[in-house]
Amino acid sequence: MAGRAQPSGPAACGGAPGLLPLLLLLLSAAAIIPRGDGQNLVTEDVTVVEGDVATISCRVKNSDDSVIQLLNPNRQTIYFRDFRPLKDSRFQLVNFSNSELRVSLTNVSISDEGRYFCQLYTDPPQEIYTTITVLVPPRNLVIDIQKEIAVEGEEIELNCTAMASRPATTIRWFKGNKELTGKSEVEQWSDMYTVTSQLLLKVGREDDGVPVICLVDHPAVKDLQTQRYLEVMYKPQVRVSQNYPVQGLTREGEPLELTCAAFGKPQPTDMRWLRVDDEMPQHVVVSGSNLLISNLNKTDNGTYRCEASNAVGKSHADYMLFVYDPPTTIPPPTTTTTTTTTIPTTITDTTATTEPAVHGFTQLPNSAEELDYGDLSGLGPDLIGTAVPLNASTEALPTVQLNSRAGEEGAIRSVDHAVVGGVVAVVVFAMLCLLIILGRYFARHKGTYFTHEAKGADDAADADTAIINAEGGQNNSEEKKEYFI
Repeated sequence: MAGRAQPSGPAACGGAPGLLPLLLLLLSAAAIIPRGDGQNLVTEDVTVVEGDVATISCRVKNSDDSVIQLLNPNRQTIYFRDFRPLKDSRFQLVNFSNSELRVSLTNVSISDEGRYFCQLYTDPPQEIYTTITVLVPPRNLVIDIQKEIAVEGEEIELNCTAMASRPATTIRWFKGNKELTGKSEVEQWSDMYTVTSQLLLKVGREDDGVPVICLVDHPAVKDLQTQRYLEVMYKPQVRVSQNYPVQGLTREGEPLELTCAAFGKPQPTDMRWLRVDDEMPQHVVVSGSNLLISNLNKTDNGTYRCEASNAVGKSHADYMLFVYDPPTTIPPPTTTTTTTTTIPTTITDTTATTEPAVHGFTQLPNSAEELDYGDLSGLGPDLIGTAVPLNASTEALPTVQLNSRAGEEGAIRSVDHAVVGGVVAVVVFAMLCLLIILGRYFARHKGTYFTHEAKGADDAADADTAIINAEGGQNNSEEKKEYFI
């Protein structure tokens, strides 16, 4: 017999009708099996500080009861379901279910850093990894200062070092509440970093006792800082104050008491009084920081200086003294009356002496009469009765008492001007009256004079006939009279 050809293709399966449904079942089952693209596994990266606890979580979405396991960076199995094959007691099971495997790692160190793998046993298996990052805070934070004790005006160097940190730290500087700018340098040793920041600071007397703070910014630690207090030495600051007279001018015959105060670091040990450009008067008494003159006179005029010194330097403050005349008594006003032939006139003259106006310092008058009230108007009320010292040092702040009586002098001078004006007005008025009287007198004696000698001679033909025909002729000459019109 001749052999028959075997059918091929789908017809070949016709001889085995039970195999086709089985093949279709296998294909449908393969279609629903996950393909290991990681979409069903979920995890997160972990950041932990050295020595703390890290928690690793492997979660499954739409779980089908597949097996979950956790592997370390060396791909050693830490947990298979709820069983721990790895003999490391720092790994502890926190939670296990069909949808999650959660494991804790205590006392984390740098060696634990790396990738940890979550696996889901499907066909093919799914895998996803999580990264553990270990932070290391600075081991030490130290401030080194170039000079423990600085002098005012010097520039000092401060260095702050943060050692063995991961990642590298950021260092910030503060002086009190004010932030300063430093210069940082980073050094790496293996996986650790050391940061050094340098600060250059010029110090003054106001910086004495002020803290300089080095502050670290690092994700592993908060508010890590260290500080050093500055110690600054400075020369004395000197002030002179007037104890007596408390207010008013320094007048001849009265006492004067001055006090010198000095502050510095270290505290001034040497303090003395002297007179600038002249010798100290014999009657001046100096007792420590006080200077006393019991009886002022004109020879005491001048500049008196208080000097103080310490290990850093010397400073001084000046007091300029001007002694005024003693006060005088104002006499009562007097009245003088002058009478003329026409109008009686009363002239009043009031005179007074005044006291000095001001205790000046930049240009001193020789007497109180040389002071002009107008020159004092620019001083203002704030300067009258206050201390206006002359300082030879910027650190010295002496005070001197000042008083002014310019208002009194100005008022009295106003009275004098009024009296003089009144006298001049009266004199002018009297002269005008005299001129009027004289004018009327001369006006009364001015006119034409007529006599009776020519009476009756108006009709005469010539002069001889007029004389003969004059009234009375020669016989009546005794009766002729003159009349004033």
